[in-house]
Amino acid sequence: MFGAIEAGGTKIVCAYGKDPENLTVSPPIPTTSPKETLERIREFFAGRKLKRTGIACFGPLEIAKGRIAPLTPKIEWRGFPIVKAVEKALGCPAVLDTDVNGAALGEHLWGAAKKSTHFVYVTVGTGIGGGTMLNGQLIHGLLHPEVGHMRVRRFGGDEYGGHCPVHGDCLEGLACGPAIAARYGVAKAEELQDHHPGWALEAHYLGQMAVNLACAYSPELLILGGGIGLKRGMVEMVRQTAAQEMNGYAPLPKIVRAKLGGRAGVLGALALAIGV
Repeated sequence: MFGAIEAGGTKIVCAYGKDPENLTVSPPIPTTSPKETLERIREFFAGRKLKRTGIACFGPLEIAKGRIAPLTPKIEWRGFPIVKAVEKALGCPAVLDTDVNGAALGEHLWGAAKKSTHFVYVTVGTGIGGGTMLNGQLIHGLLHPEVGHMRVRRFGGDEYGGHCPVHGDCLEGLACGPAIAARYGVAKAEELQDHHPGWALEAHYLGQMAVNLACAYSPELLILGGGIGLKRGMVEMVRQTAAQEMNGYAPLPKIVRAKLGGRAGVLGALALAIGV
């Protein structure tokens, strides 16, 4: 039996089992202090004998050190050695990776990338993040790729300053859910009607993202997830704008919807525990 911890900035979801069809999932656990949160995690797993636990975590992360990076905006979690803490609490080895890398691995094992070893998974919602698999291996690097903070050209007439507190008008700053909502005075981007012009603006930015990823990694597949990535019609709009942006220079990846949906995070953590 494997353990799974989807560690988000506001809530944590835990699970144990052997595969997606045989999985017991916890109610959401608020992400409060490390001490309090780990105690709630330990209580959920109490009495379970686990082979290994996967942690699909908010970041930034220092994966090689098994800890959350000092750069994280969650002050209490800066530098927290989450791998050692989970291993001590649960009595089994733990594997750490970003939430989006976990989701990418989940899509590889059970979802839209089952037949692919060279793809990018991008979630577009409250934030934007991406996990990349090249030749069957998730990539990391000095820290880990931050797809959401790539630079993009502005859509004509878009004067919104940007939602990202660090870069302002990076991809995440211009195209995440809160950025769309702020432009049009709604609580959530999903409140906009299907034919609202805000979605054409969104597709413009995500189409540029697709071209950037195609030029950088030449993936065969680009998977869009998250509340906005899975919006009806978004994949089709991104395909069209990406083709216009690429202008015939190089092949674009096949752009598809994620299949794991709202279970992407916890199944990603399970996938990390199981491994490729």
